[in-house]
Amino acid sequence: MAREPMELPTGVELVGKSIRIRFSWNKKRHCETLALPQTPKGIAAAEAIRSQVAQLAKLGVLTPEKYRELFPNSRSDATAQMPIFFDYAQDWLDSLQIEDSTRKNYRGTMQNYWVPHLAQYPLDKITPVLMRKIVNGITWTSPVRRKGAIRLVTSMLTQAVNDELILRNPASSIPPTRVTKREIDPFSRDEADELIAKLYEVTSGLQTIYACFFEFSFYTGMRPGEAMALRWSEVDTRSRRAKVCRIRLYGKIKERTKTKVSREVLLNDRALQALEKARPLTAARSDYVFAPEGSGDRSELYIRSETGAKRYWLAALRKAGIRYRRMYDTRHTYGTMCLMSGMNPAFIAAQLGHSVQVLLSTYAKWISSPSDFAELEKLDLPKNGTKLVLDSR
Repeated sequence: MAREPMELPTGVELVGKSIRIRFSWNKKRHCETLALPQTPKGIAAAEAIRSQVAQLAKLGVLTPEKYRELFPNSRSDATAQMPIFFDYAQDWLDSLQIEDSTRKNYRGTMQNYWVPHLAQYPLDKITPVLMRKIVNGITWTSPVRRKGAIRLVTSMLTQAVNDELILRNPASSIPPTRVTKREIDPFSRDEADELIAKLYEVTSGLQTIYACFFEFSFYTGMRPGEAMALRWSEVDTRSRRAKVCRIRLYGKIKERTKTKVSREVLLNDRALQALEKARPLTAARSDYVFAPEGSGDRSELYIRSETGAKRYWLAALRKAGIRYRRMYDTRHTYGTMCLMSGMNPAFIAAQLGHSVQVLLSTYAKWISSPSDFAELEKLDLPKNGTKLVLDSR
């Protein structure tokens, strides 16, 4: 004789030989299978457990810990502890495949701007409104700093979305930062030559290597870190070439360039002149072309800090009476000198390690010249050509 079906309480159901309860928590539907017999007493016990869970959820005291206590064998992701911002940020930063110096910068940005406000927040409690409120409350030192900090936290929270910890990125609603691109400030050709002359005057002995360094930088356009990391083995004065394949960053040599692509730089007479002056100063004691004064392992003797170079840079600027610019502007000076000389932009871009697009956007101001109207007159050529064709009919 078949058993009559039992009337089950709300949210209680029979599954196989077990009892399952259903309930809502944190705006999600949950179900748990209980190790209770399918008897009136078992069903009553299941109803009691469900009522307890529903009451705890209603009061807002059903925590993941309490959930695990009630359902120790649960396979629900509800038992997983939602990580707080601080812990997740640290794990995310550690997982990135980046240079240690970059990781250090990122960690500093997190610590300065986001940790003070979000450290103890579970990720799923961070809302778009909260993010906008934090951003608006920070006194940003510059638009660039604001843009970088927002981009960093947005990337981290995007990973949290990919990890299925949160449904949407709360930082994606932050208004974009408008950044005005800083105008480059190169030296004129006369200023560059005057400054180089003063650098040779304010240096002497082995310190003259700094004057050689700046002359070379002005006439190759290498980034300062690339020139500091240049080795004699990568210089071929006969073919007038230098291979750029590493860079000095934060006092250490990195076996890559900024763009992670090696390149060959063709050397003009002034660059070769700087190398010839540098050779007797460093070739016998260091692998590096522009090695500072010192002794020890030749493979470790290179410019680790910009302090020495900057001291002579500032002294030469004062002596020449030239307005201050950064040491990095040696590179921009080379780029503008090449453009104003009418060189092919593709060649200049290759020398600098840029794409042509970046070159043109960076140095557009210096591409214009007195021949602009001659370029404009070329628009008349198709018109004239058309007239000639018509007249010949």
